[in-house]
Amino acid sequence: MTKVKICGLMESEHVRIAVDAGADAIGFVFAPSSRRITINEAKELAKYVPPQVMKIGVFVNASREEIERTYKEVPLDFVQFHGEESEEFINSIQLPSIKVFSVHSEKDVQEATSYTTDYYLFDAPGTVYKGGSGVTFDWKLLNDSGIASNKIILAGGLNAENVEEAVRRVQPYMVDVSSGVERNKRKDGSLIKAFISAVKDGER
Repeated sequence: MTKVKICGLMESEHVRIAVDAGADAIGFVFAPSSRRITINEAKELAKYVPPQVMKIGVFVNASREEIERTYKEVPLDFVQFHGEESEEFINSIQLPSIKVFSVHSEKDVQEATSYTTDYYLFDAPGTVYKGGSGVTFDWKLLNDSGIASNKIILAGGLNAENVEEAVRRVQPYMVDVSSGVERNKRKDGSLIKAFISAVKDGER
């Protein structure tokens, strides 16, 4: 069954709702973003995340020191590299990793094959910040990506209305949502529950 990641959580209420609704992963943003939180804030939120739910930290071109400190202190289960990090840099850190690729064209998808990482997250191009643009990309570009579907995390413009189709067409390991479960740029409990339900119920 496709796993669900709710990203950009900032309030304990929404962490609890996501966990109770069946989220498989929670994303904390440590990069420039309207959803950015501090290590201390993430540590508090992490108290509401049970061991079976992954805690994923989102970083954009962060230093090794920042990544390692955050990973240890929160603690995190995965590091999501959302910038221009090289494969050499990612591998040198030696932590469970997710590399993000913003998809404009087939060339961006093919770039992923030059990386060795635990998972590959394909997202729509960002606007002001990396990711979180609320728009989709052409999922057909992933058909011949050369990346195994059980290594693919799909993001970009997903919501409760389109995620079932996205899962059916791409068959990813995980889907990742942030703005698609927000109202007025704040997470919404009912939208979080509807999104998770759309994925889980759609596969039953």
